[in-house]
Amino acid sequence: MNCGNIHFTRTRRDFLRQAGAGFGTLALTHLLQKTAAAAAPVLPLPHRAPKARSVIFLFMEGGPSHIDLFDPKPELNRLAGKQIPDSFKRVITAMGEFSSPLLGCQRTFAQHGQSGIWVSDWLPELAKCVDDIAVIRSCWADGVNHSSGVCQMNTGSTLAGRPSLGSWVSYGLGTENQDLPAFVVLQDNPSPVINGPRNWSAGFMPAAYQGVRLTSGAEPIPHLNTPAGVTTPRQESRLAFLNRLNRTYADQHPEQSELEARIASYELAYRMQATAPEAVDLTSETGATKELYGLNTKATETFGRMCLHARRLVERGTRFVQLYSGAGSKWDAHTKMEENHSGLCRSVDQPIAGLLRDLKARGLLDSTLVVWGGEFGRTPQSEKGDGRDHNPTGFTMWMAGGGVKGGQTIGSTDELGLHAVDQRLHVHDLHATILEALGLDNMDLIYKYKGRPERPTLNEGGAYQKLFG
Repeated sequence: MNCGNIHFTRTRRDFLRQAGAGFGTLALTHLLQKTAAAAAPVLPLPHRAPKARSVIFLFMEGGPSHIDLFDPKPELNRLAGKQIPDSFKRVITAMGEFSSPLLGCQRTFAQHGQSGIWVSDWLPELAKCVDDIAVIRSCWADGVNHSSGVCQMNTGSTLAGRPSLGSWVSYGLGTENQDLPAFVVLQDNPSPVINGPRNWSAGFMPAAYQGVRLTSGAEPIPHLNTPAGVTTPRQESRLAFLNRLNRTYADQHPEQSELEARIASYELAYRMQATAPEAVDLTSETGATKELYGLNTKATETFGRMCLHARRLVERGTRFVQLYSGAGSKWDAHTKMEENHSGLCRSVDQPIAGLLRDLKARGLLDSTLVVWGGEFGRTPQSEKGDGRDHNPTGFTMWMAGGGVKGGQTIGSTDELGLHAVDQRLHVHDLHATILEALGLDNMDLIYKYKGRPERPTLNEGGAYQKLFG
């Protein structure tokens, strides 16, 4: 609009682009400031007083067997080798093994701690921590196969395209540390996780809320270090030029959030070069701490390193850390159950127990919600004689810290461990409970998409308050 020789800027974006050296330079200037003027970020407010500040989700990909770990079933052993009684409601299994003979549990269960929670001999170290754990035996889900099951446990839906739980947390609470990602993912081997990056995707929300995958090796953040021979002024010049190009295009296409997210990722990467190397450097940890996590033993070193990274990240302000054990559905014991679970349990038992003990010793367990589980459990029926099929109709997960009252067992499955029958908690209820610990209401956490109010639990589920002390 023109009035005489005076030109009025039409939009705020136009004003920012035309003022001074441009908005891109303002952003870069902020990045390059190295003085105390860099103020603490203004974070979104939770809906209510939070019990926890962060979450560590220990994901056993493939489906760990609840009836061989946390949910003993004497009746299953009594009926081993027989057909499942007609009184049990039929379910659809991935491999159609409903009518196969029942497979007894070969593990020895015992009660542990003052609470007397039952744990099998596959998890001897974790059994010593049960007074800090709430075991939920009555979980259920909708996904029969791995793709739909992993998708639902991460996003609330069996169909791809929705934001992951970590993305909702990042959207709802922001990050306490502007120099580190709010949502981080690690996995224990190079095999592709089922569904890949869709599990930590931001879905229809801006890409800035998606998870950042680190590796479990010597360089957890690939390509973080400045290439040899590239000086700081040269790198700053490159970033300034790239920022100007991106901002010019973003101003012309304000409807495309992907470029805004890409700009934000470049800015975060620049800040991470100063902060992240220290955050993922384990050399400063004491020998006793490394021993606690099992870093000195080959079987436990990888997952122990991941658990230690998780502790270091949450104590530096990362909101949501997800650790994949058995990436590539290694917990999927359709055959050779004993061999499969023996090795995997050994690889995670000491690291997870070490994580709980370390968080507690450092005063971090109260502010960190630790969640354990997979996409579903296993059937009481046998498959191929010595394995178990998928079971989403009843399985076990547990939570610790973050306001959770430890030493309690929630709900139950039937006499064979097939169906959740008491205090049943769907995936949506579990997600609502995790959000509740962080002070977020699953029905009030809303993102408008195409005019529709979207919620993390698809307008279902509620927090299970009995978990909290």
